[in-house]
Amino acid sequence: MRLGKVVRSNSHCDYVVQVDDALEVRNPPSPEDYGFGSFVKLESNQRHWAVGLVYNSQILNPMFPNAGPRLSSQPDPYFSPDLQNEVRTLLSVILIGALDEERSCGWQGIPRVVVPVNTPVFRMSQEEILRFHLNPQGQTQFSYYGLLLSSGGNFANHLVYQVLNDIIPMFSDPAQRRALQILSKELAWKITVGAIRR
Repeated sequence: MRLGKVVRSNSHCDYVVQVDDALEVRNPPSPEDYGFGSFVKLESNQRHWAVGLVYNSQILNPMFPNAGPRLSSQPDPYFSPDLQNEVRTLLSVILIGALDEERSCGWQGIPRVVVPVNTPVFRMSQEEILRFHLNPQGQTQFSYYGLLLSSGGNFANHLVYQVLNDIIPMFSDPAQRRALQILSKELAWKITVGAIRR
């Protein structure tokens, strides 16, 4: 499912995606489609650019700071401006790697290439997410853990915890699941202790 398009970047691996609305597409995505921790892929018809994670969102409403004159509530038959809804939803996406289509696996880390403006962004399927977490030998990989902690913003710990809980049920190998569960429990403890210290 298409979510929107790249509109700018904050750094080499931190991109801003504008979500499609009803004025742009017939069936815009629902809020559940681009929730916190959602896996997305940035790709066009020409090439696959990167895999990313939604780690933050903003609602942009240009009318909010407007303290100017307002139209009366009574309709005027001679003056009816055609106002457009300019409220936008922006997603902060951290790039964490790419899909290797030839070997049906994922490459994890900071992508070397710069993703162009207007590149379409899609929500990834469960099968694509699972493939991204397998190395060429078919073993589980989660090597973007440190990247999320350092670049995931204020919600970095919660983001990693959310991702772990989403991907653990996808793996059938008990050893792979156990390793990720241990990491998840350690992170849950870290989040809890951090909240107590505040």
